[in-house]
Amino acid sequence: MMSLFPDDILSAAQTIIRDFAAAGLMISTAESCTGGLIAGALTEISGSSAVVDRGFVTYTNTAKIELLGVKAETLLRFGAVSEETARQMVHGALFRSRADIAVAVTGIAGPGGGSAEKPIGLVHLAAKSRAGTLIHRKMLYGDIGRSEVRLATVRTALEMVHLFLAG
Repeated sequence: MMSLFPDDILSAAQTIIRDFAAAGLMISTAESCTGGLIAGALTEISGSSAVVDRGFVTYTNTAKIELLGVKAETLLRFGAVSEETARQMVHGALFRSRADIAVAVTGIAGPGGGSAEKPIGLVHLAAKSRAGTLIHRKMLYGDIGRSEVRLATVRTALEMVHLFLAG
């Protein structure tokens, strides 16, 4: 069967689905620059319905506020592409779902939209568990092309999610 995703992403997603199912854990996603690709990669795997609770695609600031509870003040002060926004997005995804672990991403995939302070390829990712553990990563993938930034973000997000099982 032909997949939309490269083999390494499918392998990572398969590992997460298998290990989360075995542990009885569920996941939710909050995605901006990836537009649902993380949830898409996870749901590409058979059996994912036991693990994937829901995904939020919050491309606009309004969607981030309405669906995830990101504070308008945070968006004004730090911008949509910031650690603060990623942290609020992951918190909202976790507590507006039945998931045990959530992951959130916000970034600039390009080809436009970059600046000196926030270049193309900048992505903030956050993963959080109900126990309160939070991981944040600021990635600078560079101007490698829109699709490649998005796929690199999916890879990093899946890696972060798997860290919760690895201990």
